[in-house]
Amino acid sequence: MPTRSDVERFLLPLGTAAVAVGVWALAVRLSHTNVFPSPLKVLAGLKELAGKGVLWRYVADSLRRVATGYLLALFLGVPAGLAFGWMPRLASAFNPVIQMARPISPLAWMPLAILWFGVSEAAPAFLIFLGAFFPIVVASMNGVRSVPAMYLQAGRNFGLGAPRLLARVVFPAALPQILVGLRIALGIAWLVVVAAEMIAVDSGLGYLIIDSRNAGKRYDLVVAGMLLIGVIGLLLDILVRQLEKLKTVRWGFQQESA
Repeated sequence: MPTRSDVERFLLPLGTAAVAVGVWALAVRLSHTNVFPSPLKVLAGLKELAGKGVLWRYVADSLRRVATGYLLALFLGVPAGLAFGWMPRLASAFNPVIQMARPISPLAWMPLAILWFGVSEAAPAFLIFLGAFFPIVVASMNGVRSVPAMYLQAGRNFGLGAPRLLARVVFPAALPQILVGLRIALGIAWLVVVAAEMIAVDSGLGYLIIDSRNAGKRYDLVVAGMLLIGVIGLLLDILVRQLEKLKTVRWGFQQESA
């Protein structure tokens, strides 16, 4: 039986979205604009794309590129961050490079990405990897460094060696901060893929927006692409947040709140 708070968590965002759509429709009607589309025109544009078989293919292409670059950043960034957090000397050696590369926008690498990989799937995947890698590394490293010393000492008192100490104590305690880094990195990855698709490839939601603008100024499709990007970004964030319900992650959150 849903509780009142569960109903409110569902209805409040839905009501806000309904009000936003209503204001949008009213603004278009009162302004008598012929450029900016109404919600009904955007919906018709989405149906047109779906009827042509383009909509879901573009969505799938964008998601595939994000998955490629993001998962690569995840599998390399988390171990690197754990190593930097566990070994201060290693962190001191690489920290200048990380702090120099981290502020560089992934889009600044686009000319080099196209030079190295050409107009191919590898170029946006490389840019997504760069955008997601550094937030994951920094979050993982800070998560390890924030583990209370008493937990480490307790683990050593129970005879845990370094590998088991990392697996059974350090990683669970650092997981909440790592999860925050994963959420931030996923948001950056989704932003980067849209920008990269406007230049480096000929499919995806970013390509849909720029192609609709250039080919006949189809602003209904431009806005449709923007809305799809926002909705998918929200769903991806909700998906990552479900990790907080895992038993290991709850353990880490309890230690932070204690």
